[in-house]
Amino acid sequence: MKELFPIKQVNGFVFSLLLTIVALSVYFFDMSFQLGMTILLVTAFIQAGVQLIIFMHAGESEDKGTIYTSTIYGVVIALFTVFGSLLAMVWGYM
Repeated sequence: MKELFPIKQVNGFVFSLLLTIVALSVYFFDMSFQLGMTILLVTAFIQAGVQLIIFMHAGESEDKGTIYTSTIYGVVIALFTVFGSLLAMVWGYM
């Protein structure tokens, strides 16, 4: 019966709830903008990793290297897009 209980998914769910509580603490404890954004960004990236690895089973297939490489590539492209847009529109560089 022990092998049928999804302990990995239950642990992932509990960890996701804890990360959500940490993110909500930013609002309830009225933190400064810099501290609040840092906490929110860190918890968001950790939450995305938990979702990808535990609930989407990214590391359980034979081509997990390809999946992780594609995910990292997507994150890098997204960061280049965001910071490139900020560079052009907000900071005034063209």
